[in-house]
Amino acid sequence: MRHIISVLVENKSGVLARISTLFAARGFNIDSLAVGETDDPQVSRMTIIVPGDDSVLEQVTKQLNKLVDVIKVTDFKDTEYVERELCLVKISAAKSSRPEIMQIAAIFRAKIVDVSQDSVMIEITGDESKIRAFIKMVLPYGIKETCRTGIVSLSRGSKN
Repeated sequence: MRHIISVLVENKSGVLARISTLFAARGFNIDSLAVGETDDPQVSRMTIIVPGDDSVLEQVTKQLNKLVDVIKVTDFKDTEYVERELCLVKISAAKSSRPEIMQIAAIFRAKIVDVSQDSVMIEITGDESKIRAFIKMVLPYGIKETCRTGIVSLSRGSKN
């Protein structure tokens, strides 16, 4: 089972290290981690994807709440939310295959952000399943490189 946890933290040096140390010391894995400043420059939001059952989620939440720099921990288990990830994919692209690659990009509402003599770089955003499906479609052309941001997520509606 996969859990999405949103953690608001004080935007200070060392906070990420303390949180990652907490996870490592307790043997919890992090599948995805995205960190960024919020609308308040004093506060950052960490979106952490943690595999495990409900007891793992409970322990992670309790341990995070004990840290001084943590302002708020939200688990999206029983919440409606929107999640997105950004992925850059550099694809081998001979002139003859570029129209097909461009058509696939258009179907997935992805953007071509760079073109060279032998490759095309495409930016795609969406949930994990959309990105996986896109990568599967362009795999036969030859993927030179990929870079993924990790998942970011916010609860729907007026909840915060």
